[in-house]
Amino acid sequence: MTESTTPESAAPESAAPEQPAVDTAKPRSKQFRRAYTTVRLTPDQATRQGQVATSAFHHFGGRDAAMAFLNAHDETLGGRPLDLAIASPDGLAAVEAAMQARVAA
Repeated sequence: MTESTTPESAAPESAAPEQPAVDTAKPRSKQFRRAYTTVRLTPDQATRQGQVATSAFHHFGGRDAAMAFLNAHDETLGGRPLDLAIASPDGLAAVEAAMQARVAA
């Protein structure tokens, strides 16, 4: 007689149901998280920032002098000229006037 195969003689891995692999790796970060976590400027604020920077470069004749003026606290304006210009159209006008006064002096 011939030998027959029985379920017990079948491959052992087919006898037990396959268990899902446990992933012990570090969880993945979010693929679509926000790139910026700081407060962003509104379009109007960004426009004013560009205007005051361009004006400062023209008035002071160079990058270093313009950046020094825009980023330093100004007593006559009561704050940093860049912050004041970004905050409101009135602040931009005040900073423009202060630049004119400095260049004229």
